[in-house]
Amino acid sequence: MKNLIKEIVDDPKFIQGVAWKRWHFNANDVIVREGDVAKSLFFIENGQLRVSVHVELEERRNIKTGVGDLGKGDLFGDTCLHESSVRTASVIAITDGCLVEINGEKLGEYLDAHPNKGYSFYKKLFEILFNRLSDGNRRIEYLLAWGLKTRRSAEKSIPIFRKI
Repeated sequence: MKNLIKEIVDDPKFIQGVAWKRWHFNANDVIVREGDVAKSLFFIENGQLRVSVHVELEERRNIKTGVGDLGKGDLFGDTCLHESSVRTASVIAITDGCLVEINGEKLGEYLDAHPNKGYSFYKKLFEILFNRLSDGNRRIEYLLAWGLKTRRSAEKSIPIFRKI
């Protein structure tokens, strides 16, 4: 994906400042906030970022938990590729770095006008999304197993009273 993104942003027809912008960030900067409406995706040129989501455990008890780290060559924000969309997670810088913010609508227009690059882009994006889905499924399996083990353990420690 790195080479393809570089080709696209280096194309004079994909205008910097309109279709894309380069951002430098510092450790602890918030790149995107969960719940914001946006229409851009990001490509990390260098640096480390952490993806986190808001989890409500019970009434008035919430946590923000990290669900993954991103680094050089990673793409995120792809739910905003074709139209404005609500951000499903927050992304916060772990280190200093640089990223490219790409306007999703302009990218869609560009890929329509350049079908070979469009095919390559969507093929690679599909691979990325499939890997994320597989990772998510593994996490769900782990959490289910953990929850079942915890429940069994709790049931064993609860005294059972019998009516005599």
